[in-house]
Amino acid sequence: MRALLFLAPVILLSCGPVSVEQAERECVERAQLAEKPTAKVFIGVNNKGDVLRGGSFGISTDYLAGRDPSAVYTECVKSRSGQFPTRSYTEFPR
Repeated sequence: MRALLFLAPVILLSCGPVSVEQAERECVERAQLAEKPTAKVFIGVNNKGDVLRGGSFGISTDYLAGRDPSAVYTECVKSRSGQFPTRSYTEFPR
């Protein structure tokens, strides 16, 4: 029980706001998912000669709702850092 009381402040501090720069890095990916669905396909051969193949498809609820990626980015940064972004979503390379 004492260990739990000792860890409680540490756990709560880890849930606090992050720096604006870190929030921007984390939120740009979410904004990109709001812009368009993602798909990945791979094919390869292992050292036994077996053909490996697979893929994945991702779509976000922000995309399905038709939300503006710039608005998704700004809202995400504000919620994670408590501050407005220092640069806009369009300034990130694609």
